[in-house]
Amino acid sequence: MAAENNINSSGSELSEKDKKFRDFALNGNLWKVIFYVCIPLSVFQLINHLFNILDTMMASHVSAIAVSAVAYLSQLQNMISAVGTGLAVGSSLKISEAYGAGDYDMVKKRLSTLITICGICSAVVLCILPFTPVLLRLCGTPEDFINVGTKYFIITLFSTVLSFFNNVYIAIERSRGNSKRILRLNMFVIILKLSITAYFIYGLNADITMIAVASVISQAFLFVMAIHNLCSGNDAFTFSFKSIRFKKNVVNPMLNLSFPVIVEKVAFAMGKTVINSMSKNYGSVTVGALGISNNINGITTQMQNGFQDGGASIISQNRGAGNIKRALGTFWRLVIIEASLGLIMYIILNIFAGPITYLFANSQDGYNVEFQNMIIKVFRYDSLGGCVPLGINAAVMALLFGFGKTKLTLFCNFCRVFVFRIPILWALQNFTTLGSESVGIVMCLSNILTTILSCIVAFFVIRNIKKDYKEMI
Repeated sequence: MAAENNINSSGSELSEKDKKFRDFALNGNLWKVIFYVCIPLSVFQLINHLFNILDTMMASHVSAIAVSAVAYLSQLQNMISAVGTGLAVGSSLKISEAYGAGDYDMVKKRLSTLITICGICSAVVLCILPFTPVLLRLCGTPEDFINVGTKYFIITLFSTVLSFFNNVYIAIERSRGNSKRILRLNMFVIILKLSITAYFIYGLNADITMIAVASVISQAFLFVMAIHNLCSGNDAFTFSFKSIRFKKNVVNPMLNLSFPVIVEKVAFAMGKTVINSMSKNYGSVTVGALGISNNINGITTQMQNGFQDGGASIISQNRGAGNIKRALGTFWRLVIIEASLGLIMYIILNIFAGPITYLFANSQDGYNVEFQNMIIKVFRYDSLGGCVPLGINAAVMALLFGFGKTKLTLFCNFCRVFVFRIPILWALQNFTTLGSESVGIVMCLSNILTTILSCIVAFFVIRNIKKDYKEMI
């Protein structure tokens, strides 16, 4: 009844489409709900990742140093974009929870306030532009990467600012079940991005700076569409200046949930930067080989992340509505889906590892067989620890996000990099005679150990949920 009063007092009603989806998410066949929400998101993540891979391929067409610079600098970019991504993940879950609980007035307030916070964060990021070379050196960036990639990184920051808003917009559409809209928009963006990049690299023989320019153009298109869709209409899922509220009950739940996610993503990207810095001890091209291996393996993990994101939203909505048993049921179904998807993709990618890596070993300087062999060697280990284990880990992350346990996701992913990854790589470098394959071995071990840890965490979380919500199960 309280929720209904909120609706009437603010005019924050739902569209008929949003009402139908809410009923479907809370009462429909759970397998159908998961596939309806998650398959478009999985395809979205896959396409988004494929364009990153094609970016890497186009960079490799310039030179092996160029692709290594892009791989290295992308982690620094991820550290900055983690702020927007973390806000999108954490805050959208609180929007989903309010949506499931029927508090549509709170949906509108949180949505409008979240977009305003993103605007403030974007202004802060733009302030660091004049200090880009200093920032790169402070992060231990090799001088040859700075020479090749400074302009690339500066332009990429503009793309990062746009992605703050775009990530939030995508998260909002995900929370209301508009997965197909996300897919359609992203398809257009990817085609636009790839067309412009291909023209710059293959038509004009441009350097990697123009790859960043193409990213800005494509992100700008999505930004315009996001503004249009968020400002059209007057329902609960539209932006309103009047609904901006920097009050504790509006802001604190979003920030409390988002802050651990932001720290987690910044720390994860920082850890990858450290790994890249350590990897260059085997030569600069090893950084490129690791980056390419991660990209190939990411074909699987990004699809799994689509199910993770959609699953977390479904769990959060049902938790908000008090459907705890249904929320837990979503998790167990995700475990089956994620592990099965990982196994299928592991087999496919390893069968076609040769032809795939050949595409990355071709540049303007000709075919580099040693570079290809290095990529394959790293990838064999990377995929072994990545495809199936990280699928199970993704299901656990969906459970933790859905129940607001973001401090535990921070703990798991912090251990993944700073306990299971960096120390092991240091040990391999200092106490073995292994070469570049060490970076693949450490990826394999860290991913498997992280999954074991997350499963232990999930066991105790589920036990506590059953105890705390005993009367609802």
